[in-house]
Amino acid sequence: MAVVLSGPLVWLAGGLLLAAMIVGTLDVLAAGNEDAVGDRLGDRGVPVESLILPAVAAIGCLGAIRLVPLGLALVPALAGCALLIDRAIAVEARLLASEQAPSAEDRSRILIAVLTVALVAFTGIAAAVPGGIAGLEPAGAPVTPLALGNLLVLALADAFVAALLGYRAAALRAVGLRDALWSALTYGVAIAIGAAAIRALGIPRLIGPALLMLLFYLWDVLHSTSPAGRRDPRWIWQTAVLAGLGIVVAWWNLRLVG
Repeated sequence: MAVVLSGPLVWLAGGLLLAAMIVGTLDVLAAGNEDAVGDRLGDRGVPVESLILPAVAAIGCLGAIRLVPLGLALVPALAGCALLIDRAIAVEARLLASEQAPSAEDRSRILIAVLTVALVAFTGIAAAVPGGIAGLEPAGAPVTPLALGNLLVLALADAFVAALLGYRAAALRAVGLRDALWSALTYGVAIAIGAAAIRALGIPRLIGPALLMLLFYLWDVLHSTSPAGRRDPRWIWQTAVLAGLGIVVAWWNLRLVG
């Protein structure tokens, strides 16, 4: 459906798919966990963060598949989407079935899955927003600035995805709920600023989503090595830098649109 839908219907389909994937993943993980650990599921349940990765993978595929032209090429594209979602569920199922805290190998496996899903999701969002992918103009033509409305949609959608994946990454580090939510918020803000800046630069085609994935990784490295306390000076410094960059990028895009 995503290939033929346009406008707000794409986002409606994305919202419905996100809800369906959360419910479906909960059912699959709960059933698998019952098989693996028996009656202990009733005490532990399925944590919210385990539902994020497959859901974001699905909505990312919904947007990314719009880049595939109608025809037989859709068959391998759909197979690739199914494989990505299946692997995301498998990673979460394996982690959930483990009786021990996540090992370094588990953390690396989750991080690789998160970065892969992030790349697909950022690509899908750019494909779903009209003009979201720069560099599609004829050779030699200047890159057209993105309309402010579409730019806002692009930045907010990327921020939403980054916040969800950031929460998943933060929860893996066993931080408290408040710190995980705050961390997720900073992921979202950083990626929103990055998305607006990359589009303002007119970085062509899929290089933009790849750079956003790199920014997500760098932000995750920063957070995985810094204290969790929000009163730490480094948290205050990060917040101030994000606010300053946000103002600069917003002013830059306003100038481009004129």
